[in-house]
Amino acid sequence: MSRSTSHSFVRTRWWWVRHAPVRGDGGRIYGGSDIPCDCGDAHVFAGLAPVLPRGAIWVSSHLGRTRQTAEALWQAGDFSVDGAAPALTALPALAEQNLGDWQGQDRARFFAERQPMAESYWFAPAEERPPNGESFAEMCGRVHAAIADLTDEHRGRDIVAVAHGGTIRAAIALALALPPQGGLAFAIENCSLTRLDHYDSPDGSGWRIGMVNGQPWLGAGLEGGGPAA
Repeated sequence: MSRSTSHSFVRTRWWWVRHAPVRGDGGRIYGGSDIPCDCGDAHVFAGLAPVLPRGAIWVSSHLGRTRQTAEALWQAGDFSVDGAAPALTALPALAEQNLGDWQGQDRARFFAERQPMAESYWFAPAEERPPNGESFAEMCGRVHAAIADLTDEHRGRDIVAVAHGGTIRAAIALALALPPQGGLAFAIENCSLTRLDHYDSPDGSGWRIGMVNGQPWLGAGLEGGGPAA
C-alpha cells in the first residue's frame, strides 16, 4: 500500500526589526541595559513601515528601546486595529545578551584590549561568558525557546518582532541550523529588517530565509560596520 504524501505547508512569517540607534550611550557598551534609542530619523521609518504586514502579531523585548521603535513604526504607517495601536507583547526572552561587567565599559578601549575576530560582528566568541553575564550561546538557548513557543502559538500568522542585533543573529542561527558562532557572522544594522519564514507540515518543518539586514529606506544595501551594544 502506498503512503500518501501531504504537500500542504503552514507558513509562519517572522519579521525581525532591530531597534533604532542608541546615541546616548557615551561610547560605552550597553548590551542588556535599558537605555533609550533615537527614533528621529523619520525617513527610515517612512521607508520601513510600508514593508511590514498589517494585522500581524507584535512582540518585542522588555527593554524600552524596542517599544520606542515599535511606536515609531506605528506612527509612520497605519497599523491600527479598530482604531487603536496594535497590542505589543514584551518578552524578556527576546532581550539583548546580558554582557555583565562589560556593560558600561568604554567600547573603543574594550576592543583595543581584545583580540579581534575577523568572522564576527560581536564582542566575544559565542561560548565566552562575560563576568556576571551570559554567553551568546546561552542567549541563543533562551531566544530559540521563545521562537519555538511563539511559532507554535501563532502558527500561520505574521509575527513582527522588534528586538536587538544579538537576538536577530540568534534567530538566523536557528533558521540556518548554525552553531551559535555562525550567527555572529551576520551584520544587523539598526532598524534593519530580517525575514525568516517557518514552514510546517505533517511530514516535517523547516525555515526559509526571505531577507537579512534589509534596509528599504536606502534602496540598496550598504556595507555594515562593527557591533554596537
